[in-house]
Amino acid sequence: MYIFYKSILLVSDILLVNMALLVALILRFDLSIPSAYFEMYMDQFIVLTLIHLVVNISFRLYKCLLKYITTRELLYIGGATLLSCLLFASYGHLRGTAFPGTVYIFYTIILLLMMILSRFSYKFVNRILSKFSKSYILFKDHFNGVAKHRALLIGAGDAGAIIVRESKKSLKQHTKIIAALDDDKVKHRSSLNGVPILGAIENIEKYVENYNIDTIIVAIPSAGVVRIAEVLALCNKTDCRLKIFSGISSAISDDAPSAHLRNVKIEDLLGREEIVLDSTPVKENIVGRTILVTGGGGSIGSELCRQISAFKPDRLVIFDIYENNAYDLQNELLRNGFPKSSLTVLIGSVRDKGKLEEIFSLYKPDIVFHAAAHKHVPLMEDSPSEAIKNNVFGTLNVALCAREYRSRKFVLISTDKAVNPTNVMGTTKRICELIVQSINRTTTHTDFVAVRFGNVLGSNGSVIPLFRRQLEDGGPLTVTHPDIIRYFMTIPEAVRLILQAMSFAEGGEIFVLDMGQPVKILDLAENFIRLSGLEPYKDVDIVFTGLRPGEKLYEELLMDEEGIAKTPNKKIFIGHPSSMTFVELTEHLKYLHNAIESGFDLREALHHVVPTYRISPNGCDTPLGEKDTAQAG
Repeated sequence: MYIFYKSILLVSDILLVNMALLVALILRFDLSIPSAYFEMYMDQFIVLTLIHLVVNISFRLYKCLLKYITTRELLYIGGATLLSCLLFASYGHLRGTAFPGTVYIFYTIILLLMMILSRFSYKFVNRILSKFSKSYILFKDHFNGVAKHRALLIGAGDAGAIIVRESKKSLKQHTKIIAALDDDKVKHRSSLNGVPILGAIENIEKYVENYNIDTIIVAIPSAGVVRIAEVLALCNKTDCRLKIFSGISSAISDDAPSAHLRNVKIEDLLGREEIVLDSTPVKENIVGRTILVTGGGGSIGSELCRQISAFKPDRLVIFDIYENNAYDLQNELLRNGFPKSSLTVLIGSVRDKGKLEEIFSLYKPDIVFHAAAHKHVPLMEDSPSEAIKNNVFGTLNVALCAREYRSRKFVLISTDKAVNPTNVMGTTKRICELIVQSINRTTTHTDFVAVRFGNVLGSNGSVIPLFRRQLEDGGPLTVTHPDIIRYFMTIPEAVRLILQAMSFAEGGEIFVLDMGQPVKILDLAENFIRLSGLEPYKDVDIVFTGLRPGEKLYEELLMDEEGIAKTPNKKIFIGHPSSMTFVELTEHLKYLHNAIESGFDLREALHHVVPTYRISPNGCDTPLGEKDTAQAG
């Protein structure tokens, strides 16, 4: 097909070169070419044609794909045309058979316009023929009861071979694999079980259009998550539905091949390297011990309980104020084989010091994971006293009990919003970190640490569940600001890193998790729509609602004075501890308590305790470009 189009283009250029000179002569001599000049044309038309073809070939004009023509290709066309016209004029003057100067001027202008118009005409005609061809093929396939979907396979290795082989057996009535792409150049121009391997993966868009593809199957399990994310980003530029191969191990089963393919998830697009957990130290800390998880029914808390249960603790105590989540988690753990005799689920609040002392005195937990907290930024802006009572004094209650009843380790689940906070929630979590670091100096039998990380995909109240609900309602998806960025990781990998950090704990550390590259929420929204088989702004709109009270455009993981130190895990770092003593902190907490009781401005009280808390006049963070000014002020 490519050679055919190239031949058509070459012949059309031959005709245009000669036609342009004849039109120039007609215009120069008032629509009538003198016989002498026509004889000159007949004497020179072969040289004229050869000059232009040689120059065009030298400029590689027949190598570029005209359906993807860009400004660069237009410059090449212009340069080649001007050079060939100059060479033709020079030839005429050297032979002494030159045309009048105005003929060469008209000729150059006319030929340049013809060359550019011919290229765009090609592109337009090709698009019309492509649409007609696609409609015809789909109609023919539907009429004949053949494949409903035309698929492009990404990856011509073992996984791709399995998919092609099985598709011919079981999927031929639903999906037909038309062609394959692979990064390995050796495989190009060969075939995979009868499926042609056309070229490189980077050319996905071209092959999707050329072969009328509506489905892309990604089957490169050995490529690694970073490369897979890059490939999926290329696929997302098309309108195709996406499927991804779930792994060689699943393909060994006797299930239908469709069972080995799954829809692409938003997590696949993050391109994060897989977190490898060194289970030995984690197991040594958990096996045969009593573990308490506060806020155990929440997103992070429940995943902590799931992963902890795999290490066979003597007892897992789940403490949460919300009974529905706790009840569901209890049933899930029991269904999955966790011994009922080793599981205790208790309902209550971390504000209730008496209830906590009762739990600690009865079960004497060896390790405490403190995940209970109010976390929704806009809600805490409207209820700062509740954020202080639950987050600050709730953490203090749990920490004091852990110290009094000699727990071995206390792990606070913190957030990147605690760094240079611009909202009440983040400020209260920063105070929680200060509680952990200062109380650690008062004891030698309990290691108090905090683990700080950013947003987790799919957690309660996070952006993905919100997008999902909005999409189910028909849209639009809401984004607060087009430039807002966030760090993301999945809930399971966040918990794996929490458990790993716990095994490193020696007391007083703030463990900072490597969150990878930040993600624009707008990109996340657009990709979410595409993965749902829809087109952003056409099928589902995206609207900007403005930054919410206390919301930042960006998040930070470290304060300027903290710095970082490495740990045995390259994904976990240690922030330097603060110098605040527990006595000093106690005075600050008394001040906060009195502010609540007296009705004092709680934001001013929080700023008194955390000087890095930036209270914005309109309740929102300043734009990215004003970051340094905001900090200085």
